[in-house]
Amino acid sequence: MPLHEPLPQPPAAEDIRLTDILHALSDPGRVKMLMLLADGEYHPCGTETWGLAVQKSTISHHLKTMREAGLIEYRLRGRNKDARLRRAILDARFPGLIDGLTSEQAAADLEP
Repeated sequence: MPLHEPLPQPPAAEDIRLTDILHALSDPGRVKMLMLLADGEYHPCGTETWGLAVQKSTISHHLKTMREAGLIEYRLRGRNKDARLRRAILDARFPGLIDGLTSEQAAADLEP
């Protein structure tokens, strides 16, 4: 029996659907997470990383939803997971989409 369960994988590039991405980003919290992930770096999956006032289970659900839509991928770091935006794949599949979703105008729309 393996020591670790394999990390859940996002869909292959050709299987990513725009409707799945838009559905995943229908929650303002996930859009805020996308804006942080847009730097292309890996970010710890812990609650303090995202700056959202939500429970750990909500962060886990957001990350799962984003992974299933093809937005993010994981890496294992010791006993912890990190998440990163699949920027190159998304830019190739939907040119300009991530830039538009993470623009200053989009960020201003999230403010109350």
